[in-house]
Order: sequence, then C-alpha cells, then structure tokens
Amino acid sequence: MKIALLMSGGIDSSYCAYLLKEEGHEVVGIYLKLHDDDKKHGVNIANIEKVSQHLGIKTHIIDAKALFKEQIYDYFVRSYEQGLTPNPCAFCNPKMKFGFAFEKALEFGCEKIATGHYARVKEGHIQEAKDKSKDQSYFLFGLKREVIEKIIFPLGEMKKEEIKPIALEKLPWLGSLESYKDSQEICFVTDTYIDILQKHLNVDQKGLIKDTSGKVIGEHKGYMHYTIGKRKGLTINGAHDPHFVVGIDAKTNTVIAGKKEELLQKRVVAQNFSLAEDFKEGTYGVKVRYRSPQVKAHVKIEGDKIITELEEGVYGLASGQALVVYQNDLVLGGGWIEA
Repeated sequence: MKIALLMSGGIDSSYCAYLLKEEGHEVVGIYLKLHDDDKKHGVNIANIEKVSQHLGIKTHIIDAKALFKEQIYDYFVRSYEQGLTPNPCAFCNPKMKFGFAFEKALEFGCEKIATGHYARVKEGHIQEAKDKSKDQSYFLFGLKREVIEKIIFPLGEMKKEEIKPIALEKLPWLGSLESYKDSQEICFVTDTYIDILQKHLNVDQKGLIKDTSGKVIGEHKGYMHYTIGKRKGLTINGAHDPHFVVGIDAKTNTVIAGKKEELLQKRVVAQNFSLAEDFKEGTYGVKVRYRSPQVKAHVKIEGDKIITELEEGVYGLASGQALVVYQNDLVLGGGWIEA
C-alpha cells in the first residue's frame, strides 16, 4: 500500500517510516513548513533527508506558511485579542495535517496517511493511545470520519518510553539526528505566547481588575497577559485570600478576579464542531483540557451548541479551549468552549 507519512525530523516519525517499510508499504514522506523559523526547518529537513536516504523513501517538502498563517496563526492572535484562550494544535489538525496534507497525500496517489501521533483508530473513531500519559486523542477531535478511516498511527499501541531504545537498536544511525530543542507545545511559540502577540498587538494596555460583583479591586498590566485560572501577576487591593482570573472582558479591557471556588463550573456550553447530527443525548465522558481526566457528564446538542452538565465541577474553564466528548476511549467529537 502507498502511504503518506507526515514527518517532523524527530525519532518518533522516523521510526514510523521504518515500521511502515517493514510492513511492506511504499512510504511517501511529507514535511510541512508551517512557521517562519528557518533554522528549525533546516535542522528538521536535514534529519528527514538522512532518514529518507537510509530507508529509501521519497519525501516532499511543502511550503504551507501562507495557509498556516491564514488558518492557524492569525486565529491564535485574534483569539487572544478577543479574550479567548485558543487551542492551535486542535485547530491545526483538521485544517493542516489532516486537511491540507491529506489532500496532498491523495494527489501523490497515496491510499492512507500516517503520523506519529499517540492515538489509535477504531470503528471509524479516534481512540485513545495505549500510552495514556502521551495520548493525543484530545487534539484530534475535529477530524472528519472519511479522513479518520484513512489514518494510520503506527505508535498508537506503543509506550513512548519504549520507542527511542527500540528505534536506536533497530536503526543505530537515528542517534546521529540533530536535535533542535525539545519540541514545544505550540510549534511557532519559542518562549511564551506573549512574544508572539506583542509583534501584532499592544499587550501592555493597563486596565481594571474587578470582582464578580463589578467592584474595582486592582489594576492589571494588559488583559492578554492573563488566562482563566491564572493567579500569578494579580495584584488585588487588600486581599487576604488568593485570587484567580475568572473572566476576561476584552472589549472593556477588564480582568475579572475571584476566589478559587468561583472558578468551579458544572455547566459547559460549546460551539459544536464535530459531534455528529445523530448524536444521542446521554451520559458520556468529557475532557475540557488536554491533561485533565475524563469527567462524566450529561451531553446533548441544541442547535449548533453542545450543552454539557458535569457530574463533578471543574476549575478554570477557558473560552476558546476544546470540549471533547468520549464514549469510553473513543472520541465522538467536540467543540469550542463558549461558557
């Protein structure tokens, strides 16, 4: 079978290439140049060329910077400007890796597309990885069913800690791959998200901090410096108890602060993105952030909204983040949190 493999230049995707070749597939590598860090691209591409040479696979280097800026980067900046907390990785997967790159794979005559994500596919759904500590199913909630059916995750049944030793044993030359840095959570953010925002926006516009009743209790250094649940950097007049960011009003440049219990929410409303129209109302597991465990909840669709009533409250729900609905370890879909 002819399979396209999204390659990053790291050991995981390189080992995926080896595994697919061992299974007898024709592997076509794809590397997407998404951001403007040419030094990082140079290291990655040099690694990919080395892997391609050793394994005898053809690789396509595709410049997708303009599309990435339009679809992902600008959304990232715009979200913070609006007082939201974006999730660029979950946004990128359906649009770039399993959208744009998937279309390229079909153009190259490939039948399926593979990546080094820690996830699995079962019965037309994304399934959690065997290695729960590295599971990335949360970020894949937005993929279309017809795309999911053509995905292969070679590492889905493996433990992350096992892969490097096995890969280096099978392919000793992998040890010569140059490492740029530990991979960042967001590929285009080198240090902090503020470094990105201040290239485009005035992030240091001071404003008022109010409590949930509307009383002024302090001053902030610019609302984009804060995210829901943040405590550090809040200066509250005469406060004896810790205060946290519980809301951001971008239009009035106001940060709303409160005590920890004011962060607790049991009802979540999200803009539906990928939950099927025939979704049946009922009790499911939901995740409201990547590292959090599933929480049992009553979930239903009303119009274009996902309405979720959690059995146990969660702290620090941030508008703009992803709400993902699970049935056991299968991803059913999800949406973008509004409240």
